[in-house]
Amino acid sequence: MLRISTITAAIALTALGVSGNVSAGSFGAGIENSQWYLSESVFDCTLSHDVPGYGKAIFQHRAGESLRFYLEPQLPMMKPGLASVSVEAPSWRPGARPMPVARVKVEESERPLSLGPRHTMQLVQGLLRGMAPTVTREAWYGPDPVRVRVSNINFANQYDGYRRCAGGLLPANYDQIKRSRIPFAVDSARLSQADRTLLDNIATYIQADPTVERIFVDGHTDRTGRRIHNRALSEERAEVVVEYLKARGVPEDMITSRAHGDRFPAGSRLSENRRTTIRLQRQGDRPELQQANGYGGSPSNG
Repeated sequence: MLRISTITAAIALTALGVSGNVSAGSFGAGIENSQWYLSESVFDCTLSHDVPGYGKAIFQHRAGESLRFYLEPQLPMMKPGLASVSVEAPSWRPGARPMPVARVKVEESERPLSLGPRHTMQLVQGLLRGMAPTVTREAWYGPDPVRVRVSNINFANQYDGYRRCAGGLLPANYDQIKRSRIPFAVDSARLSQADRTLLDNIATYIQADPTVERIFVDGHTDRTGRRIHNRALSEERAEVVVEYLKARGVPEDMITSRAHGDRFPAGSRLSENRRTTIRLQRQGDRPELQQANGYGGSPSNG
């Protein structure tokens, strides 16, 4: 949470060159200092824009997700509540009517305002038409509203680079696949097409991210069978996942495979417990207890 006192805010805003009675006013880059920067990789494509005196306006597209927009201020200038987001004509194009986009909640965080994919694309289309997306919200420390205007100058060329970058993104990001689950039918260890797609995404990610150092694969069953049978079935379920990952290029020495039978149920429904779980561990991650409990359930030795 970003909380600072009024006095601290006044000093900080003065240091940034914002004059007056701690009211933030309007912020935006002019023709002479409007710059867009593209950061690109197979993991994400990010367009960032410096808003002098305020902070940054950012478009980010993570692998496996859609393009999103957010603000990243140097100080928490906007009061929490609903902000108005619109697309307006820049000062050198008078007469064009502003287009309302959304009313969006401002929160107390390092990224106080963010937009979903649909509204983000409305901002992009406005920028490509030579317009200026504008966020307006009551200020924390004064009577005047805070207005953050995003300049279209130099945007189009960098957006072309973003589109090329987006075409090369991985099919999923780390947060989406770091803990995954393969469900199984009764007494089965067969993979469905959806399971294969998930495992393909995991294998592709592992090969692209050198910080992934371990993959833990854990087989489980429900409690309807005899314990010795359940143990063998859970081993088979883990093994079919391991073999698939190996066939897709994941080194065998990165994989730790374990079979738990019915010892660690994930929930009360039998279908929740017929599963294999896959967990990725990056370099520097704090090792967890190596008991796979279905990610959320409590281990049980029953």
